[in-house]
Amino acid sequence: MKAFLLAAGLGTRLRPLTDQLPKCLLPIGSQPLLAIWLELLGCHGVEDVLINTHYLPETVRMFAAGWSGLPKLHLSHEGQLLGSAGTVAKNWDFISGEKSFLVCNADNLTNIDLGKLIRFHQTHCGLITMSLFHSNRPTECGMVEIDGSGQVLTFQEKPAVPKSALANGGIYVMRAEIRPRSPAKKPSDIGFDLLPQCLGEMHGWLSDDLLIDIGNPNSYSEAQEAWFQRRGRPVFPASAEKALSTRFSVSR
Repeated sequence: MKAFLLAAGLGTRLRPLTDQLPKCLLPIGSQPLLAIWLELLGCHGVEDVLINTHYLPETVRMFAAGWSGLPKLHLSHEGQLLGSAGTVAKNWDFISGEKSFLVCNADNLTNIDLGKLIRFHQTHCGLITMSLFHSNRPTECGMVEIDGSGQVLTFQEKPAVPKSALANGGIYVMRAEIRPRSPAKKPSDIGFDLLPQCLGEMHGWLSDDLLIDIGNPNSYSEAQEAWFQRRGRPVFPASAEKALSTRFSVSR
């Protein structure tokens, strides 16, 4: 399977931390967030990852040049931000021939069990499976209602009056048949512009794994503490332990 790792954000709320580093390269413990993502994707069999760049792209290029092992990295620079849906649409050739593919927001620190997410996706015929989590800040997230089978009944991006506590985790498995739904507008966003077109053809999978958006100083500190507390315990789910025998390295 291939994956888009959306990493082009400006990180303005994290300044001055992001004055010299893009948000995706901020350290979590001793590792860049991007390295944690790539190790997680590699553990679950992802062999190719496309990373979009915009802000301080040379730092991401330097990181990619020092990455060895799988997954193989592909960089796509955006002189003007295309938005999350726009990035997928621009780089459709990257997933040519794939039946399904992953789309992940690199803003999140997570140890989500991607294997379970992918297996759930294979149980239905919908266009999208989105990861879900319980949120205590529902007005800041895309909020979802699902039925007993996981089919998405309603989706609202950052609603003023949320209808549920289930939030979009920003990690998706999408089928190639979604291409005709790609929004025509530029830039275009998955949450605002793509998902509302797919109601009736989306399922949600609820995860209780770690998932923290590091987009502001408070959540970045929360992510650091959560990662620190997991020292001495498996970073990734038990289903990925065997894959961890293959190590990935980043030159320092």
